[in-house]
Formats: sequence, structure tokens, C-alpha cells
Amino acid sequence: MRIIRISSVLNMLYELIFTYPAPSNLSYFWNFGVYALVCLGIQIITGIVLAMHYTPEINLAFSSVEHIMRDVNYGWLLRYIHANGASMFFIVVYIHTFRGFYYSSFCHPRQALWIVGVVILLLMIVTAFMGYVLPWGQMSFWGATVITNLLSAIPVVGKEIVIWLWGGYSINNATLNRFFSLHYLLPFVIAGLVGIHIILLHENGSSNPVGIASGYDKVPFTPYYTVKDGYGSILFLLFISLFVFFAPNLLGHPDNYIPASPLVTPPHIVPEWYFLPYYAILRSIPDKLLGVIAMLCSILILAAVPFIIKPEVRSMAFRPLSRYLFWIFVIDCLVLGWIGGKPVQYPYLEIGQVATIMYFCYFLIFYPVVIWIETFFWTNESYIDGMRRLYANKKYLYSSSSL
Repeated sequence: MRIIRISSVLNMLYELIFTYPAPSNLSYFWNFGVYALVCLGIQIITGIVLAMHYTPEINLAFSSVEHIMRDVNYGWLLRYIHANGASMFFIVVYIHTFRGFYYSSFCHPRQALWIVGVVILLLMIVTAFMGYVLPWGQMSFWGATVITNLLSAIPVVGKEIVIWLWGGYSINNATLNRFFSLHYLLPFVIAGLVGIHIILLHENGSSNPVGIASGYDKVPFTPYYTVKDGYGSILFLLFISLFVFFAPNLLGHPDNYIPASPLVTPPHIVPEWYFLPYYAILRSIPDKLLGVIAMLCSILILAAVPFIIKPEVRSMAFRPLSRYLFWIFVIDCLVLGWIGGKPVQYPYLEIGQVATIMYFCYFLIFYPVVIWIETFFWTNESYIDGMRRLYANKKYLYSSSSL
């Protein structure tokens, strides 16, 4: 019986990797899912090795990181790969998500696939935040203090939740131990969800740049896309190597090389760059509770996208209004990231508030309205006939003038 089970698992893996029929027109933007899988593998492997030398104790954590950097063989390399790998992980996942928006990969029958992806993103955010605390530098300590204190905004039970999370009345050794344990555990949960994500993808089939489902124009995943993914993964690893060997601290904060001190508050507390858009949304609302709700909704609204947005024509390559609006949305997200790293003062606060309104209006107002307009033109037969006649007349005039 065990042999039969092993055989069925191997057959499933064989079908997933070798015989899976994939659309023949997938571009390199579809490689970013594989790049995310590569990043997850790198983070798990390097994290396991780093955990062997890390000490989750507030008086020794910072020193243990220095020990890894200076005394452990190739410890500096492992830590720089792990630190920059987190940034690369978020880069490829964000691009993967934007690609899903552009080609409407969230539409039927891939709603469950999209929602699992949003859950993976949420767990990535939690895992990365806890990992940012572990070096126990100044920005780690004060970032943990600020972010965990947000839970105190919950009415009635907020303060009790914060005390329970801290394991005391301030961030202490219990907090660090809990964050370390969860930071070690959650990547394996993410790996399990990634497996579910891949299974759902192969059950429902991959989207494609045209946005039209076809059961005929497909090729086997191997060798066509395994070679393409392998080539792209090599280039991606070279890209990571540029940061690891030539600019390992470019994406970090210099204050994290100062040991944590509860008595010295940094003048400007900021999270890692991949949290800055959410941080900007949080700070753009003066009320603490409403700011926390807005920040959570900025992530959870992604899970509602398949039910809010239902375009008739999926690919934005054929929807110019949606395409222009999409790039405005991308710019808005970049503005939020820029504002998140700035102090809360004029004009950054006002710009952040406008960008926050634009962010939510994109999902709730702008995009649905644009889809309605485009659907009207796409399905209105009189409009289509009029455009055909106009095109035919122009073609006739051009041909007459050439004579």
C-alpha cells in the first residue's frame, strides 16, 4: 500500500513537471513565480544554517549576529544572501502580483488560486517582520515596538493583546524567543501553501498574455518552460549576487548595526523598504485605529479583487483605458513607498493621504468604472459597426488619394 502511495505521488510530480500542458505564448513575466520559488528555497536553506548559530536572547542576539559575520565560515555570505534574499523575494512577488493584475489572472476559474496567493503574501509580511527583529539592532527593536503597539488600537482588548504578544509589559526576551520560533516555523507553512498554489494552478491552467482559454495551442512544460525557467533563474541568481557581493547593505538600514537600546530612540523609525507602502497608508490617517484598519484593508482588498473586478476582456493589451489606469496605479504604489520612508510632515503627509485615497479608489471606483466603459464599447454592436464603417471609409480615402 505504501508503494502505491509513493507511486501515485511520483506520478503526480511527473505530471506537474513534465507533462503539464502550458500555453505556448507565455512571456518571461510568467517566470517570476519560479523566481519566487527559488527565493523561498534560498531563504529556508540559509535560514536553517543561520539558526544553528543565532542566540535568541536580548543580551546576546546582536553579538551572535556579529559572531556569524566574523567567526563562522562563510557566515557573512549566508547572512547577506538571507538578508538580500528577503528583498528579492518581495520584488519578484510584487512583480508576480502586478502581472496577475495586468492580465486578470484572478478571474474565473482562478479565484481560489489568487486568494491562496494573497494568504502567502500575508504570511510573507509577518515572517519578514519577525526576521527583521531578530538582529536586535536599533531599527529592529524600535520597529518591533512601533508595529506591535499598533494592536493596542483595538478597542477594549488591544492592550491585553499587546502584553500577551510581548510576554510582559515591554519588548523583552520572551518577545524575541517567540518571534524567532515563528520566524523559523512560518516559511514551512508558506512552502505548504505554495504547494497548494501550484496544484491549483495546474488544475485550472495558467493564464496567458492574450487572456483567451484554449485547450489546443499548448506545449508540454518540459522541455519548453523548464529550459526557459532555468535560464531565467540563472540570470536572477546573478542579479542577487550583484547585491550580495557588491552592495550587501544597500537595501538595509545603517541604524541596525547599532545594538538595540530602549533608552535611545532613533530620530526617524522606518521599516524595511517592502513594508513602506503599507506604512505610508497607516500614517496617512491621523486616527490610530482607522490607520491600522486601512493598512490591513490595503492587503485584504487584494483577496476581494476576483469578486469586485470581472472584465469581459481579460488582457489589458486589448483594453487601453485599463492599461493607462494600471500604470497610474503602479506609480501610486511607488509614491506610497517613497512617502513611507519620509517623516510625517508637510508636504509628505498630504501626498501620502492623496496616494492612499487613489490606492483604494483604484479597486473600488476607477477600475470597475473603466471596465464598465470598455465593456460597453466592446459589446455594443452599433458602436462596433460604426467603427468598422469608419475604418472602411478611411481605408477607401487613403486608397483613392494614392491613386
